[in-house]
Amino acid sequence: MLNSKYHSVKSKLKNNAKVIENYFFMTALQVINSLFGILIYPYLIRVLGAESYGLYIFALSITNYLSIFISFGFAFPALKLITENRNNKLIKNEVASAVFTSKSILAVFSFLILIILIFSIPGFYKNKFLLLIVFSQVISTIIYPTWYFQGIQKMKILTYIQLTMRVLSLPLTFIFIKNPNDIVKYAIIVSSTNISSALIALIYLYKNESIRYQFIAVSVLKKYFKDALPFFWSSSTGIIKEESVNIIIGTFFGMKDLAFYNLAEKIITIPRMLTLNINDALFPKMIVNKEKSSVKKIIRYEIWIGLVVMSLIIIFGHWIVLLLGGKEMLNAYPMAIILSFTVLVWLVVGSYISFIFVPAKKFYFVTKNQLVAFISFFIFCIPSLLIYKNIYIIVISLSLSGLCEIIYCNYLIKKNNLL
Repeated sequence: MLNSKYHSVKSKLKNNAKVIENYFFMTALQVINSLFGILIYPYLIRVLGAESYGLYIFALSITNYLSIFISFGFAFPALKLITENRNNKLIKNEVASAVFTSKSILAVFSFLILIILIFSIPGFYKNKFLLLIVFSQVISTIIYPTWYFQGIQKMKILTYIQLTMRVLSLPLTFIFIKNPNDIVKYAIIVSSTNISSALIALIYLYKNESIRYQFIAVSVLKKYFKDALPFFWSSSTGIIKEESVNIIIGTFFGMKDLAFYNLAEKIITIPRMLTLNINDALFPKMIVNKEKSSVKKIIRYEIWIGLVVMSLIIIFGHWIVLLLGGKEMLNAYPMAIILSFTVLVWLVVGSYISFIFVPAKKFYFVTKNQLVAFISFFIFCIPSLLIYKNIYIIVISLSLSGLCEIIYCNYLIKKNNLL
């Protein structure tokens, strides 16, 4: 009997080898990015100080706002096309070129918006060099095709590239970052690392995948914009909601409080990355196998995984804050506990989207769900913030909006008999 179970497990592992490999390297890629940030965080927060580091986070949030427009939700439809046409070089080249062209056009408009903001807002003008350097990271957004490597199930290539560049950037940080005035230098190091990684990935595609980026006619791009639009609305509302937290805290409470919130986010980043890539890794297989029983089983497992993560953060979060930021950053601990609920939300809602809505071609359900999360966040946040003026109101509102997502997704699934 044990021998039979062993062979059964071995057979399943063999049949899902590519899924497991893709999951491992997707997870490793994001963990590398997050882990390096966490490893260097104790040094940065003590050398730069909470105020200066918070200013960097604020500048990054502005860039992330603009990056939403540049990315435009192209990744998911492009991933689907690459997954379905892995052996068709012509289609793969067209998809890669179309995404590159579209993002390039949108990047020009985003840059103009940033210039207008810099010359319109005194605080932006004062920190114009920091804003422009951080904004340069959008170059990697344009040319870094993570979705392509995911579609051809070669995420290990990106993992190796990222790991190499992160390791090379570490000594630069310790050599050049010595005081709060070096925040611009730190931004240069981070931006250069991201852009270099993207260029290396581009060279790999050129040599090994025969991908040649070309500018595509606007008439051809219309289809790509149309397919990406539902994902743009869903991804943009989600990211705007999250980045709004940084902007609101930085504007109304100060850069130091923003640094507290950022540390809380870092604490849940790695468990979130470890769990969220489960859905991405399973997607290529589940898009073919659409059995409802399998989907239900995955959702049940992911609920339990989310609850375990929340428990671990409650138990160990206090000591992690002390280790990373010291006693001065202990305000981040209760924020981390509240934010831990978002790990469960991302897991469950992510499975609904990847394994129920997308296979059923209910793309607009994704948009509706994100709108519910977006609107509910501000409904919870703004009135409460005006009355209590407490930073924890913002964090609680973020988690409550996630609960609204889960409830609304279940409503859509039951109403349309999708599961």
